[in-house]
Amino acid sequence: MFTLKDLEYRTIFVINCIHERDLRVSNGELLLTETVEDSDKTKTLTKLPFQKILALFIVGHIRITTPLIEKCKKYGVALVVMKPSLRPVFYWADFADANYLLRRRQYEFSTNNITIAKVIIRNKIQNQITALLSTRRKDELTTQAVHTIESALEKIEEIEDSNSLLGLEGVAAAAFFKAFYQDFHWHQRRPRTKCDELNSSLDIGYTILFNYIECFLRMFGFDLYVGVYHRMWFKRKSLVCDMMEPFRPIIDKTVRTAWNRKQFAKTDFLHQKGEYRLKYEKNGDYCKVFFDALIPYKLSIFKYVQCYYRCFMGCKSVSQYPTFKL
Repeated sequence: MFTLKDLEYRTIFVINCIHERDLRVSNGELLLTETVEDSDKTKTLTKLPFQKILALFIVGHIRITTPLIEKCKKYGVALVVMKPSLRPVFYWADFADANYLLRRRQYEFSTNNITIAKVIIRNKIQNQITALLSTRRKDELTTQAVHTIESALEKIEEIEDSNSLLGLEGVAAAAFFKAFYQDFHWHQRRPRTKCDELNSSLDIGYTILFNYIECFLRMFGFDLYVGVYHRMWFKRKSLVCDMMEPFRPIIDKTVRTAWNRKQFAKTDFLHQKGEYRLKYEKNGDYCKVFFDALIPYKLSIFKYVQCYYRCFMGCKSVSQYPTFKL
C-alpha cells in the first residue's frame, strides 16, 4: 500500500497516442516509441523511470507488452487506456485487491445508512458555494443561487433517506450550474447526452476526474462497485461516483476558466447525430487543461481517501470523516 511519501515522489503521466505508438521496457525504463514514416525503424519519444510513475493515462491507440505489465505490477503502476473520444476502455492495476477485511466491512455496511453520504454531499455543496463566491459576482442570479444552496445545506441533517438526499443535491446542483455558467447561455446539466459544447466539456472533465479518483481508491483495495451514496447498479463503480462528488467543483471551475480564456471553443466540437463530440486533434489540449488542474490536488486527494479508509475501517464517528476544501 502506498504512503504519502510515495505520492510526493511519484506522478501521473498522460500519453497522447492518437497516432499509434508503442510502450515497451528497455533497461528498466518505460519507453514510448513510434515507427518512423516510410521506414521500419522506431524512434524513442520519451523515457520514464518506473519508480517515478504513479499511473499512466493513455489516450488513443497503443501496443502493450508482457514485460510492461510485469514492470507495472512490480512498481504498482496503474494503466488507464482511453479511446480518442476519451471514453475509458481498459483499466489495470494490482494494488490491494486482497484487502478482504475492507471489502467485508463494505458488504456489511447497511444500504439504508446515509450518515456518510450526508458528509460527502455536504462537502460537495460547500465547495459549490466556494466556487460561486470565487466568481465575485453580485448579480441577482448568483445571490439567489447561493441562498438556495445554503438552504439545501441547512436541510441535510433533516434528510432520512437516500432519495430525499438525492433530490436535495439535485436542487443545489441546478441552482449552482444556472448561476455559475450564466455567461454561456446555460440551459441545464444533461450528463452524457452531449447536448451542447459546454455539457460535453464537463463530461470530459468528469470522466478524467472519475479515473483519477479510481486510481487512489484502488490503492487501498476498495470494492469500487459498493458505494455509500450511489446505490449498486450493473457495471457502475458506485464508490468512485461517491468519492468524486466533493471534487467536482474543481472541474466546474476549470471548465469555466477554460471557456473564458478561449482555451475551449465551440469550433473544437463536431455536431454528429445530435451530439457534440470533441475533435480528435483537440483531445491532447483538453487533457492537458484538466490534468493541469487535477495534479496539484494529488496529495489532497490521497489524504482524503486515506482518511476515509481509516475512518471506514475503524467504524469512526461521521464527524471524523474527511472533507476537501476547494
